[in-house]
Amino acid sequence: MDTPFRVTLLGSGMPSPDPLRFGPATLIEAGSQKIMVDAGRGATMRLFQLGIPIGSIDLLLLTHFHSDHVVGLPDIWLTGWLGGKFGRRSLPMRVLGPPGTVHLTHHLEKAFGADIAIRMADEHLPPQGARIDAAEFERDGVIHDREGLRITCFEVDHGDKIKPAFGYRFDYRGKSAVLSGDTRYCENLIAHADRVDLLVHEVAMVRPASMEIERIRRVIGHHSTPADAARVFAKCAPKLAVYNHLVLIDDGESGPPTAQDLIDATRQDYDGAFVVGEDLMAFCP
Repeated sequence: MDTPFRVTLLGSGMPSPDPLRFGPATLIEAGSQKIMVDAGRGATMRLFQLGIPIGSIDLLLLTHFHSDHVVGLPDIWLTGWLGGKFGRRSLPMRVLGPPGTVHLTHHLEKAFGADIAIRMADEHLPPQGARIDAAEFERDGVIHDREGLRITCFEVDHGDKIKPAFGYRFDYRGKSAVLSGDTRYCENLIAHADRVDLLVHEVAMVRPASMEIERIRRVIGHHSTPADAARVFAKCAPKLAVYNHLVLIDDGESGPPTAQDLIDATRQDYDGAFVVGEDLMAFCP
């Protein structure tokens, strides 16, 4: 039986190694298709918790190349190739992303060449399952259209020096979901998320006194504050907005902002439906 259109947060955190919020990764299920966006730390463990074989992922999409978004890629790839109910991939893993994706995956294949050769000789695993089938896109447009699922990529603004950076829109049987990727306030995101059923949006917040620290100002300047996100939500008017990839910075003195702080700050400018995401939360647009 086909799975309905569902978006699950596998990891809603930031680079900090937090056992409650794993690294950025999102699962999209549409009929029989399973698509992942980004592969942050711990994504394989969240899939295991859900009972989803790692080798069953049909396509991995990358938003950009910050390490917290791709550090789990070798785990998804190689663990999904192993035997056992959690793996069993016998065909190449498909990876699609902006320019730089082929370079990244090619060098991963080289880096893990010894492991692959040993396992093929010793465990007789299928050679094709150890390959990565990588492809790239350079501009906004439809990148996948199969069995009723259409995926559109669009460029976002993660900072002047952090390029390329993209978000994704998923359309399936009259329903829609948008994942913002990492971005500051971005009109191109708004254009692609207009009246969407589900908008999954990143957010960054720090206590006001911490903005005096240059390092923290720089990080916040690459992301969307609750006020920025509220403006996006108000313009897009999604049926539901979800905060994901929560960049809640701890300055070492006053502690990081809380989920309630995010809610209170967002409610100053937006009165629509939204929730603060947590790992393993699932949404059906």
